[in-house]
Amino acid sequence: MSTIQKTLSAANAGTATFGDLTVNRLGFGAMRITGEGIWGEPRDRAEAKRVLERAVELDVNLIDTADSYGPEVSERLIAETLWPYKPGLVIATKGGYVRSGPNRWTPNLQPKHLREALEGSLKRLKLDRIDVYQLHNMGDRTVSLKEAIGTLAELQREGKIRHIGVSNFTVPQLTEARSIATIVSVQNRYNLGDRASETVLSECEALGIPFLPWAPLGGNHRDATAAMENVAKRHGATPNQIAIAALLMHSPVMVPIPGTSRVTHLEENIAAAGIELTAEDRKELSLTS
Repeated sequence: MSTIQKTLSAANAGTATFGDLTVNRLGFGAMRITGEGIWGEPRDRAEAKRVLERAVELDVNLIDTADSYGPEVSERLIAETLWPYKPGLVIATKGGYVRSGPNRWTPNLQPKHLREALEGSLKRLKLDRIDVYQLHNMGDRTVSLKEAIGTLAELQREGKIRHIGVSNFTVPQLTEARSIATIVSVQNRYNLGDRASETVLSECEALGIPFLPWAPLGGNHRDATAAMENVAKRHGATPNQIAIAALLMHSPVMVPIPGTSRVTHLEENIAAAGIELTAEDRKELSLTS
């Protein structure tokens, strides 16, 4: 018998706090509302816009995007669809990559680029200040972490960034970043089949800051997939819903941001916030000893 709650709402996930901003603990990742290879316009633009509208209807008040998604497409669609924004809606975006084609990502953390990226995001999103601006990576070896985070700190002092987050960071990098500026969140790859960032998650728990797992659904780890399928059968749910529910249960600072370009999948993802996993489920999913 399914244990999914009847009310379809991201509020079922509880809340998380980014500095002085409180949001529901199940957000929406807006990478997939672009074309193949995260390049160009989405195949079904109208459906992509409906996904954004439905997300907000279902109490999603955290949307994660980046200037490199499209590039620029995701941010433009968000503003085109949702502006003027509903009070309390937090849009978190990122800068630090340049794109040359589908599935091609080149780190660029030069201060000039980061400043131009932020200004472009402000314009496309029709905002005067970005609530959460994340450094997308530390993969540009020509720029130090101090210089990259320092640039965002300057932009924050100028009133263009409310809070600073980081993405694809290690614990030592997070520690160094925090010595330069206040860091309110970390976004790293994490799912039941890929827990390489477990130490980063633990550090976020110790600091009391949100951890946003990108690629939260995973799908290429045989044991994790089998476990999710078994648990899903017991709940009358899908394996993807169990993946989301498991992440929510695994840590109080976990803020999943699953993305999709289809309304039906969005609604399935939001329903996962209403699944209550049992001790047996947790053990099978390796969420407890």
